[in-house]
Amino acid sequence: MDSTGNETESQLSQSNRSAPATISSLSFKTLDSLKEAVMRLDCPLKRMANNTVFSDGPPSADIMVIGEAPGQEEDMQGVPFVGQSGKLLDNMLRAIGFMRKDVYISNVVFWRPPGNRTPTVDEVSFCLPYVDAHIELVNPKGLLLLGGVAIKALLRNAESIARARGTVHTYRGISAVATYHPAFLLRSPAQKQSVFRDLLLLKKTIQTLS
Repeated sequence: MDSTGNETESQLSQSNRSAPATISSLSFKTLDSLKEAVMRLDCPLKRMANNTVFSDGPPSADIMVIGEAPGQEEDMQGVPFVGQSGKLLDNMLRAIGFMRKDVYISNVVFWRPPGNRTPTVDEVSFCLPYVDAHIELVNPKGLLLLGGVAIKALLRNAESIARARGTVHTYRGISAVATYHPAFLLRSPAQKQSVFRDLLLLKKTIQTLS
């Protein structure tokens, strides 16, 4: 441990390779060191996946988008939101004046669950300390949380998406807006207007912080 009582990155890479760390034990100085630690993790979900899907976009972005887990296309390419859901996300961002290159994108789970099923509580818990560290390093002005898994994991509550959306939450001092996942919108296009209002809320929130 270092002088503050926290494990060093080298200790973490050895002791936490196959077990989730506690949130307080994770301390990384750079995104590269965090990514290296995530790439070294071992768990059943990773063994069934083709790629670890870490992030896409500039870390300096004002907005960090966090979804649930990679799908089939994301698993093949190793990039988040590149399938049909990704195309819809791009359109959603354009609707409020942002391009994909203007935001930083990740998920609460780094590997595709078999059959694109919903990640289990254990799978989310395994990744969550690293996701918390990820957000801390990027330190965006605002978070866009997509889908119930991301919302419940990061806001630490069990509210439904319908109850969580439409307002500004706070995640460790960072403004966060919750809304439906693009995959849900592909099945329920009638909710697109609700999502558009949530995105406008996020944009307004970001502008007030600029």
